[in-house]
Amino acid sequence: MTKKQKKVLVRIIVAAVLLIILHFVPLEGIWLGLLYLIPYAVIGYDILRKAVLGIMHGEVFDENFLMAVATVGAMGLGEYSEGVAVMLFYQIGELFQAVAVGKSRQNISALMDIRPDYANIEAEDGSLEQVDPDDVEIGTVIVVRPGEKVPIDGVVVEGTSTLNTSALTGESVPREITVDQDVISGCVNLTGLLKIRTTKEFGESTVSKILDLVENSSMKKSKSENFITKFARYYTPAVCYSALALAILPPVINLIMGNPAVWSTWIIRALTFLVISCPCALVISIPLSFFGGIGAASACGILVKGSNYLEALSETKYVVFDKTGTLTKGVFDVTGIYPGRDFTEDELLEYAAYAESYSSHPISKSLKISYGKELEASNVSDVEEISGHGVTAKVNGKQVAAGNAKLMKSLNLAYTENTGVGTVVHVAVDGKYAGYILISDVIKDGAKEAIASLKNSGVKKCVMLTGDSKTVAEHVAGELKLDEVHSELLPADKVSCVEKLLQDKSEKEKLAFVGDGINDAPVLSRADIGIAMGALGSDAAIEAADVVLMDDNPAKIALAMRISRKCLRIVYENIVFALAVKAICLILGALGIANMWVAIFADVGVMVLAVLNAIRCLRIKNN
Repeated sequence: MTKKQKKVLVRIIVAAVLLIILHFVPLEGIWLGLLYLIPYAVIGYDILRKAVLGIMHGEVFDENFLMAVATVGAMGLGEYSEGVAVMLFYQIGELFQAVAVGKSRQNISALMDIRPDYANIEAEDGSLEQVDPDDVEIGTVIVVRPGEKVPIDGVVVEGTSTLNTSALTGESVPREITVDQDVISGCVNLTGLLKIRTTKEFGESTVSKILDLVENSSMKKSKSENFITKFARYYTPAVCYSALALAILPPVINLIMGNPAVWSTWIIRALTFLVISCPCALVISIPLSFFGGIGAASACGILVKGSNYLEALSETKYVVFDKTGTLTKGVFDVTGIYPGRDFTEDELLEYAAYAESYSSHPISKSLKISYGKELEASNVSDVEEISGHGVTAKVNGKQVAAGNAKLMKSLNLAYTENTGVGTVVHVAVDGKYAGYILISDVIKDGAKEAIASLKNSGVKKCVMLTGDSKTVAEHVAGELKLDEVHSELLPADKVSCVEKLLQDKSEKEKLAFVGDGINDAPVLSRADIGIAMGALGSDAAIEAADVVLMDDNPAKIALAMRISRKCLRIVYENIVFALAVKAICLILGALGIANMWVAIFADVGVMVLAVLNAIRCLRIKNN
């Protein structure tokens, strides 16, 4: 509890003790009323003060005004214990709500505990000085010891270690890091000491951007939140005027008909009506539900920029994917080695890797990575790159040619036609065809299961848009069982495809586009929901999308939708429950069947139950 909450708890205990004592005091009339003013003042002075300030500022109709009128009226009519009890239980409910909100904020803060407190800068004598991360300039070398958070984005200049990125990505597997690799703020250094040269100011670092997104997500309200805000604006004045009418009209009608007016009976009913009508349960629990949902998503490495986007995720029926980097790894891997006669797979790969050893082309890199051994520079000579064809070189004294079919034709060599999907590197050794190596962009692990999960979640159509060739695109689409694929597209063509899909769907159905957030900014902004995937450390992705997935796991899309639907289900449960209970109790209160104690349940009890239900949004199974 906070200091303020502890003070409220003390006031509640004091008022409750005084209320119990006064129940046994043998006094009546005005003297008993004066004694009851003591616990009433202890527990209710702040509510009365807020009600008066609200009236002075023209904001009359709120829960403070309702409680003030109801309890002061009850005290004035001699219902002393009921008046104090209503204020007491209202304060208990408010304290419970404050503690619950604080607890959920603490949970989210713990889950997103990535804000660094300091940065270490090495002094001339070798000692470490702790400084505020805001004061560290770009290009400064900072030291991160084992167990400390990386405070600012940068590049490792010394040391090797493993980093825990779970606070950012929701994944528990540590990430290996070494010299010349980029490091983002918010990760925890687990093993070795690292020296990092900063590449950004703290305010522009990943950790600052993420925290800003989470903290400001409440600025973008969902339709449900906007509905409750508007509802409360009209609902509260309506029930106040209804209570006034209930207090005046029946007695006046009785007088006209020649019956006793019974003013006190109808005024008590009107005051009970006011207590029942307080909209706290809705006003508090619904924003808390969305706040909990956004926090739970953040813990899973899913950043949602507002409750409006969280709500839209639950209505998503069309999901459109970019291919490279989203459904595939976006890096070339050797997927097949096909040696010719008199050559083994190892020999073929070795010749190709050495021939391509001086090239920085992605295909050359994939050959060297697949070979996996140290390449001795002395084994290679006479390297010649032939533009648009490939490369020739002497490897261990043998003439090696590695490249495409054009290179083999120029050497007048018969070669094997490839039937697979991907880029082919043909290899010839001393004028003899040695075979070919197939290199392709690999489908991400779990991508197939992610598409199946989306369809099981009620998504009508999964579509892939890519600038890649038709053969490659159709192969990937077939592997993943996608409903539709469009290939060989320019960025403008992707926007056109999304436009057509938007026109074909109904207004209530939402379309989400999933891309890397860098090359797909126009499409991300055009879709109903833009989802940037694999955005760890990518400023462009964080800026462009409405929802940011901090790792490369496509299964997070279905998880985000599941979080959204659970959150919306809880919101609707609270709305229906609160309105139903209040409607029943309001009717009973108007008829004189429900007394002040029923009113307390209808207000405080409903609020407590709704808040407890809302807290469930924080608990999401990440599987």
